[in-house]
Amino acid sequence: MKRLLIATSLGLFASLCTVHAQATTNQKKPTVQKTKPSVVKAHVRRAKVLKAAPAPVPSFGQKAGLHATSDMLDLKSSVAYVIDQDTHEVLISKNDQAVLPIASITKLMTGLIISEAKLPMDESITITQDDVDTEKGSSSRLRVGATLTRGELLHLALMASENRAAHALGRTYPGGMPVFVNLMNTKANQLGMRDTRYVEPTGLSSQNQSSAKDLATLVGNAYHDATLRQLSTSPSHSVEVGNRTLQYNTTNRLVKNPNWDIGLQKTGYISEAGQCLVMQAKVSGRKLIMVFLDSAGKLSRIADAERVRKWVETNQGVTGRPQT
Repeated sequence: MKRLLIATSLGLFASLCTVHAQATTNQKKPTVQKTKPSVVKAHVRRAKVLKAAPAPVPSFGQKAGLHATSDMLDLKSSVAYVIDQDTHEVLISKNDQAVLPIASITKLMTGLIISEAKLPMDESITITQDDVDTEKGSSSRLRVGATLTRGELLHLALMASENRAAHALGRTYPGGMPVFVNLMNTKANQLGMRDTRYVEPTGLSSQNQSSAKDLATLVGNAYHDATLRQLSTSPSHSVEVGNRTLQYNTTNRLVKNPNWDIGLQKTGYISEAGQCLVMQAKVSGRKLIMVFLDSAGKLSRIADAERVRKWVETNQGVTGRPQT
């Protein structure tokens, strides 16, 4: 009888252990099932984020196949034009008649209109919501409500390519923005810039377009303005905005390079225009006007300028120019 009771007890104990083990297993299973879908969902979310990344916007020059044009200097800009400012001799010519967006090279004309108007440079101008970029959504350290003088805004527009500064200059011009843009186009026409059109003063719009030949004409004319020469070649400048001091630097690293003697310059970039650069610089005793448009890489416009400078220095006195 005792043996029977012991056997029965052992059987019940084994059954209880089995039931407990099954219960524990059943409790764990849902946890495993819940974890796996979470991991899968996370992967799906990551895939969606990667899919949402926008594709690079090709420049107008890329769409037109201008980068297929070769030249002896292997320039990375699809458009290049270099002339002697005094003799007007063309040293380099590559797709110089192509009409393309010019990005912030636009600000050179903006500066020319402001400077020639002889408006008071010490007049205070306040940045408003109208000056905020709605074209490209670019940022600015000049907050809405910031007040600077017209001279300071012109300095930042030419040296640091400050978009809100350039827009405020056009907006506060006597007669407003429509009058200012009309003056930009009238001036271009007066200078013989037949391929040039402006729709706003910053260059954020891809509708601001010109050719290398036209821009060389603009650079040559702007060079005669002492204010534009000084402000565009300034290496850095600080402004007081409220209780803040904002430090700005030139967008053209060649300005600080001791190998260069630059009299006037302006850089530009939007995706439709590529990297752009125009300059007046003295090389081997010659005053040269250089125009580089639609350069593919961030530093390639600078590298192109260096290639041209070295070529001129090496071939000083040699007749002829690179084939394009």
